[in-house]
Amino acid sequence: MVPPPLGFLLALQGGLLLLGASGMLLLGLPFGQAGPKELFYALGLFLALAALEEAFRHLFPASFQEAENLHRALGEALRRAGVGPAILLLLALLSGVAEEVFFRGLLQSLLMAWLGPSGLFLQALAFALLHPAPRRALAYPVYTGLAGLLFGLTYLVTGSLLPGILAHFLHNARGFYEISRS
Repeated sequence: MVPPPLGFLLALQGGLLLLGASGMLLLGLPFGQAGPKELFYALGLFLALAALEEAFRHLFPASFQEAENLHRALGEALRRAGVGPAILLLLALLSGVAEEVFFRGLLQSLLMAWLGPSGLFLQALAFALLHPAPRRALAYPVYTGLAGLLFGLTYLVTGSLLPGILAHFLHNARGFYEISRS
């Protein structure tokens, strides 16, 4: 039996991946290329996300502490459920792939086709809403919204989901590693 916190996360990410990938395939939306340029963009995006996180950590320390407390509680629940490093790594990969395919590949593509450039901002808002935080951690959704903009801009510039997937995976893997150690 899959532990409840892990089951919820797997169902959420699996649903996003299924909906995003099937929507992209049905609509003929591009997943993009995989080459050296995309790896360069992935590294740059990962470093930009780390810098954004560090800036928010310093600008809004109390808010970020509340978000980190929530992440630690999730890590503790997953540890109590017997979830080890290999499953956390798999979850980091699944969430990176699923969220990029759904939010950038499907949602951003549809919103931009329908609303133009404002679609980029709307997908970032939807991305932030999927990453809720306690009321005392209001800077965290702003941070995730800005991260969504960075992911979305990278998809626009490269035409490929790969940079976002790789950067998202690395960012989430680092986060899961940190919560598994606290």
